Amino acid sequence: MRTFERSATPSTMSFPASAEASPVPPHPVSAALVAALDHEFADPALLVDALTHRSWCAENEGVSNERLEFLGDAVLGLVIAERTYCDRPDLPEGQLAKIRASVVSAPALAATARGIGLGDALRLGRGELFGGGTDKESILADALEAVIGAVHLDAGLDAARALIGRLFGDLVDRSTILPGGHDYKTRLQELVARRGEPAPRYEVTDDGPDHDKRFHAVVVVVGRRHGPATGTSKKRAEQAAALLACTFLENAGVEDSEAVASRPSSGFVPVSASLTHPSSPAIS
Repeated sequence: MRTFERSATPSTMSFPASAEASPVPPHPVSAALVAALDHEFADPALLVDALTHRSWCAENEGVSNERLEFLGDAVLGLVIAERTYCDRPDLPEGQLAKIRASVVSAPALAATARGIGLGDALRLGRGELFGGGTDKESILADALEAVIGAVHLDAGLDAARALIGRLFGDLVDRSTILPGGHDYKTRLQELVARRGEPAPRYEVTDDGPDHDKRFHAVVVVVGRRHGPATGTSKKRAEQAAALLACTFLENAGVEDSEAVASRPSSGFVPVSASLTHPSSPAIS
């Protein structure tokens, strides 16, 4: 397997063997996130970089996750394209592109990031932190792609492919069955219609200044409320909420998102520690 060397310039985010020389204290990451990633980093500083937003770097020394996000976006697109190409030899290029778009989209990435508790592990500047940055769609989506890029650099394409399979396998499978299913509002409406239930009802609120307004949507369907989901527009927020509802309805026996959200935290571990975790099967 081809290996990649990091820059010879020492990173301020690295964790040297000597505790006295470490310029950055261990960064807390939830045990749930560690288990979801199921990857033990040979270089824990890569994960720290992936979790570091540029707003944090404006107030502290460090490396933002923008370069890793650029790499992770390409790796994610490649792996999803490869999987759909192999799984659906009957589909033309246009349909394959729609499937990829349904996964490599900000709402889908942000929903996946929320599902693994990524927002709580982000390093944000004070403005973003107090402005709800831990749940902002664009920040979550970029950070998840950065994590994928970090895994790719740390252990290669096979490790990144396994991570993407764990995080996006179910979504890819659903999108493969329903090409173009990135229009989650339409998909949700069709699901509800087949069940003979009333049409979904969306509740949207907004906050923030006009130049940086955020919209929060909840969808009420089949007697349940799903959300809130956040987006930079009303349409994006509604699509993200519909994605949550679709995921719940299409996975019989899966717990309500509100019940999952109400659970107490399972604790934190520092990323500079050995990231040990139970093994979980990859979705191939």
